[in-house]
Amino acid sequence: MESGKKEEKKSFNRNIMEYAICLIVAFAIAMLFRQFVFARANVDGPSMMSTLKDKDVIFVEKLSLYTHAIKRGEIVTFYSGDAENNTYIKRVIGLAGDVIELKGGKVYRNGSELKEDYLDPNIYTQGGDFLKENVKYKVPAGYIFVLGDNRPISKDSRYIGPVSLKSLNGHVVVRVYPFNRIRTF
Repeated sequence: MESGKKEEKKSFNRNIMEYAICLIVAFAIAMLFRQFVFARANVDGPSMMSTLKDKDVIFVEKLSLYTHAIKRGEIVTFYSGDAENNTYIKRVIGLAGDVIELKGGKVYRNGSELKEDYLDPNIYTQGGDFLKENVKYKVPAGYIFVLGDNRPISKDSRYIGPVSLKSLNGHVVVRVYPFNRIRTF
């Protein structure tokens, strides 16, 4: 009789161990997925209005950073690199080799004015500490030039300079909240 109880206890302990291992593996897979594939993020601030508003909930896809080149017009997230290492959300305006100029409130890339349908038509794009108006800037290799859609208040490449490709966190692929504004990018 005692040997039956020992077998039962062994079986119970084995089941507990199997469940624990399954939970640990599931947790590890979820963490790897979040770190390297897909993550949820909250928009903090109005610098991407009217495309993204403060408190919007978005999903950021990370895997394609390793599989395809960044495209102009994409919305990306990146680490600020400052002491707080904040995450910023901005639109890619220029790639390595592009010449960016701010002139008369408009953005020029390689001598042509950008058609920015996503901006409020009354937005005036002024220069900043890094890139002043009427100065041409060539984006160096390994970097991108980014701007927020709400230009008057956005802390972007006009102020912080170009963004290293190494600091990119992912591409914004969908806004999931608020529900009446669900949209893919």
